[in-house]
Amino acid sequence: MSDETQVTVRDVPEESVFVIEVDGRRAGRVDYRIDGDRMVFTHTEVSEEFSGRGLAGKLAKHALDDAVERGLVIVPRCPFIAAYAKRHEEYEGFLEEA
Repeated sequence: MSDETQVTVRDVPEESVFVIEVDGRRAGRVDYRIDGDRMVFTHTEVSEEFSGRGLAGKLAKHALDDAVERGLVIVPRCPFIAAYAKRHEEYEGFLEEA
């Protein structure tokens, strides 16, 4: 990605998804559902065309930070989100107990 590439991450609550866009094109998504005081992450996907650019990590960080800001418990059912949260200790106190 060049310095001029525009990457944005946003929540689309009506679809229960966080999306990441590169220059206005949807490049990936994190699916979730709200269950009371919990945000359950079910799937993460980045289009093959955009793989290898660190977009999944940016997407995961944004989604997890949003859950924390909203005071929700993080429930990582998606293996990628679970692994990301485990590697980043700032989410430790926000993860659902196993």
